[in-house]
Amino acid sequence: MAKAPAQKTGAKADAGGGHTWSPSRSAAGKYSPWLIVAIISIPTFMEVLDTSIANVALDHISGGLSITTDQATWVLTSYLVANAIVIPISGWLSDAIGRKRYFLLSIALFTLASLMCGLAPNIATLVVARVLQGIGGGGLAPVEQSILADTFPPKQRGMAFAAFAIVVVVGPVLGPTLGGYIVEYSSWHWVFLINVPVGIAAWFLVETFVDEPDQVKKDRDERFKNGLTIDYVGVALVALGLGFLELTFDRGEREDWFSSGFIVMSAIIAAVSLVTLVIWELNHKDPVIDLKLLKNRNFALTIGVMGVTGMILFGTTQLIPQMLQQVLGYSSLDAGLALTAGGLATLVMVPFAGRLSGLVDVRFLLFPALLVQAFALWNMSHLTADIAFSDAAFARLFQAMALPFLFVPINAIAYVGLKQTQTAQASSLLNVSRNLGGTIGICFAQTQLAGGLQRHQSELTQTLNPLDPNYNDWMQKATSVFGGQGDATTPLAVLYSQMQRQATMLAFLDVFRAMMVVVLCVAPLVLFMRSGKTGGAPSGGMH
Repeated sequence: MAKAPAQKTGAKADAGGGHTWSPSRSAAGKYSPWLIVAIISIPTFMEVLDTSIANVALDHISGGLSITTDQATWVLTSYLVANAIVIPISGWLSDAIGRKRYFLLSIALFTLASLMCGLAPNIATLVVARVLQGIGGGGLAPVEQSILADTFPPKQRGMAFAAFAIVVVVGPVLGPTLGGYIVEYSSWHWVFLINVPVGIAAWFLVETFVDEPDQVKKDRDERFKNGLTIDYVGVALVALGLGFLELTFDRGEREDWFSSGFIVMSAIIAAVSLVTLVIWELNHKDPVIDLKLLKNRNFALTIGVMGVTGMILFGTTQLIPQMLQQVLGYSSLDAGLALTAGGLATLVMVPFAGRLSGLVDVRFLLFPALLVQAFALWNMSHLTADIAFSDAAFARLFQAMALPFLFVPINAIAYVGLKQTQTAQASSLLNVSRNLGGTIGICFAQTQLAGGLQRHQSELTQTLNPLDPNYNDWMQKATSVFGGQGDATTPLAVLYSQMQRQATMLAFLDVFRAMMVVVLCVAPLVLFMRSGKTGGAPSGGMH
C-alpha cells in the first residue's frame, strides 16, 4: 500500500491560527488513511445495522422460543440499555485501555455475543447475550470517530466522515429490509449469526492494518502517570442514569407511562442519577465523561443538532414501515424495501456532502439540510391511506437525500476548537447524542401515535350517526353491495374497519407534522455555530 501523504512529522497549523493538527496520532501508520477508513467502518456498520435488524424478527423469535411478544421486546431493550451505558464511557475506556486494544476487545465481544444470540436456547440466554452484544457494540462507533478525527487533517475530515455517514445513516435503513429478508427466507437465528464471519474478518483486518501510534501511547502514559484512577461513582451514575433513562423511554409506551409504578421508579432513578452525574463529573479531577467539553459553544450546539438528527432518522425509520404495515397491509419485507430507495439516495449524496464540507461554511450546508428535512416531513404529513409503493419510496428518498448534509458536516465541525487528546471523549458524547436522540425520536413518535389514534378514533366515531345523511347513504349502498351475504352487521363492521384505518393514517400524519415543527425550531441554532470551513477552523491539536 502507498504511504499516506499526511503521515509526515510535525504539526499542521489551521488557518484559524489557534490549535494545530498533528499526524502523530494517526492510526494509518504506513498505510493509506482511506484503507483504515474502510477497515474500521466494517465493525461499526455491523453494530449500527444490529440496532434495527432485530426489530422485524420479534414475532419469529417469540414463536421460536415459545414466549410472548412483550417478552421478546426485551431482546431490543436489553441491547439498547447496555449500549446506552457503554457509549458515554467508551472515550475514557479507550484512553485507559488503549484505543486499538479497546476497539479489538469491542469487536471480539460483539462477535462472540452475536454467536451466543444465534445459538440461544431460551429467552434468558438471549437477553444476557444481547446485553453483552450491547456492551461490545457500544465502543465501536465512538472509537471509529476518534480515529478518523486524529488520522485526517481538517481539510480532509469531511470526506472521511462521509464514510462514517454511510455507516450510521444507511445501517438503520438497511436493517429492517435485511432482517425481513432473513426471517422470511431463513430463520431468526441468522439475524445474529450473520455478524460472526464479518466480526472475525474485521478483527483480523484491524489487528493487521490499524496502528496504535506512539503519540497516543505517550498521551495515555502522561494522563495516567500517577496510576489509573477509576471514577467508580461516575461509572455507577452513568449506568443508573442512562440505563434507566433508556428503560423508561423504551418501555414507557408499553407500560402506559406514569400509570405504571415501574416506569415512575425508573424515571425517578434516571433523573436523580443524571443530575448527580452532572454535578459529580464537573467537579471530578479525572471524570469518566468530560462534560466540560460542553462549555465549547460550537460543540454544545453540535451535540444538540446531532440529537435532533438522530431523532428524525431513527424515528422515521421505524415510523414509515410501521405505517405501511398497519395502514396499507405491507409485509415486513416490502415495508423495509420502501426505505431502500432512501438508502441509495444517501449513498449517492454522501460524496458530495463530504467534498462540500471541506470547501464551504458548514452552516450553509446544515441550515438548508434541516429545511429540506422539514419540507420532507411536511410532504409525509400529506400522504394518504391509498398511496402507492412508489409514493412511499419517494417520500423517504426525498428525506434521505438531505441526511448526508447533516451527518457529515456535524461530525466534521464537532472537533473544531477541541484538542486532539479530547477526540475520544468528544466522539463518545456525539454518539450518546445521536443514540439518545434516536431513542427519544422513537418514543416521541410512538407516544404521539397512540394519543393521535385515540383522538381521531373518537372524532370519526362521532360521525357514525344514523342521523347523518352521509352515514345512511353509505349504509344503503353497502347493504345493496353485500346483498344476502353475511348478516346485517357486516356493512357496519366494514365501515368501522375503514374508519379505524383512516384514524390510524391521520395519527401517523400528526407525528410527521410534529417532527417537522421540532426541526424548524432547531434549525436556527446552526447559525450560531462557529463560521468558516471545517478545513479552516481550529480543530484542536497538541498541547
